Amino acid sequence: MKKLFILILLSVLTINLQAQDKHKDKGEKSEKETVEFIVDSTSVLTLDKTIETLYNVISGEKDEERNWKQFKFLFKPDAKLIPSGKDKEGNLKVVYMSPGDYIKSSGKWLVENGFIEKEIHRKVDTFGNIAQVFSTYECFKSKTDDTPFMRGINSIQLLNDGERWWIVNVFWSQESHRHPIPETYLH
Repeated sequence: MKKLFILILLSVLTINLQAQDKHKDKGEKSEKETVEFIVDSTSVLTLDKTIETLYNVISGEKDEERNWKQFKFLFKPDAKLIPSGKDKEGNLKVVYMSPGDYIKSSGKWLVENGFIEKEIHRKVDTFGNIAQVFSTYECFKSKTDDTPFMRGINSIQLLNDGERWWIVNVFWSQESHRHPIPETYLH
């Protein structure tokens, strides 16, 4: 009886492994397989490339995984992401998040809904090894959308340590009817 049980167990395991191999042969992913993202270390060599990478890494179509390793690579340790806006009572507030906190609070939503953030204007001020960037953005659910569902300005502070650019903070606010984006930050 023991031999029969072992034979049945081996048969089930063999069938299961063959089924997994068939999925891999067809280029299909099993449920447990995930995309392994890499970090592009050249993405932080210029200020332009750093900001371009920030927008690209959080943007993606619905069900498209984001490269959170690359996202975290952009930020200096202890960097903050700081959204501002009104709470339910209408009071202005800010929330301080680490890159990891941002991923936990927004990562799933970005993938489930689709989120494409495009920079439409930039104003850069630099002094020595620091830079302050006012980056005007538009947000879409898909690359095929014609009209943004949201616009705003990212205030991005960066540091160049002589080897690369680091994002120190991203502080942002969405446009509203009461506070439209000034023309200065659109053209």
